Amino acid sequence: MPELPEVEVTRRGLAPHVVGQIISAVTVRESRLRWPIPRAVRALAGRKMRAIRRRGKYLLVDCGDGHLILHLGMSGSLRLVPPGTPAGKHDHFDLLFGDKCLRLRDPRRFGAVLWTAQSLDRHPLLAHLGVEPLSSALTGARLHRLSRGLRIPVKQFLMDAKRVVGVGNIYASESLFRAGIDPRRRAGKISLEKYEKLAAAVKVTLRAAIKAGGSSLRDFVGSDGASGYFQNRAQVYDRAGMPCRRCRTPLRRIVEGARATYFCPRCQS
Repeated sequence: MPELPEVEVTRRGLAPHVVGQIISAVTVRESRLRWPIPRAVRALAGRKMRAIRRRGKYLLVDCGDGHLILHLGMSGSLRLVPPGTPAGKHDHFDLLFGDKCLRLRDPRRFGAVLWTAQSLDRHPLLAHLGVEPLSSALTGARLHRLSRGLRIPVKQFLMDAKRVVGVGNIYASESLFRAGIDPRRRAGKISLEKYEKLAAAVKVTLRAAIKAGGSSLRDFVGSDGASGYFQNRAQVYDRAGMPCRRCRTPLRRIVEGARATYFCPRCQS
């Protein structure tokens, strides 16, 4: 599932091409995504794309009088293709502008193409999102404060979008390894000192993933069609039974909250 790094890679790839462009046409081939594509989206022709931003895993295209809200779902991607490029079975939505076409491909149709004219801070999909992990607002002190009294494992805490937004399964496992924290420990029992290490580890991990083009486990590709390769550099993710790159101890895999968790029982004791 595309997480924060994959969405940020997409945003950075699109921004130089879409910002300042006038939408000339909209094509909706399949409106039945996670939520139906609203009629207002079909009437975007003539609007200028003023900016493209990211909030968590959502891309927000500023069109002046409102925002186009895009989400890649479980398996989606946004690519720039030449106008007239034949659409495949899973190519559900196009925005045409200039000499390019922005195309949403979403095999599982869990993505979203929405429109809002209201304040983004009040939109039901965005209003309750937590702190952006790459912002200065994510600190060890903030994580420590948010976690007080919680009995859930720290990995589940880190992946809770209402507290910290966009840290997906791969990046939570990798960040906890960098910080030397056992993913099974109760969030409320972890010290401020450990959370300071975790806040720094999250930022390092996400920035490394963005630099690597994200992680391409299944369908994700960037706006230029290139796959990410962060998964090839993972320290623990999907390496169960293999030796830890630091201490050579065999890595372990457990399931928490229906998600696979990978860790080193020695480095994260």
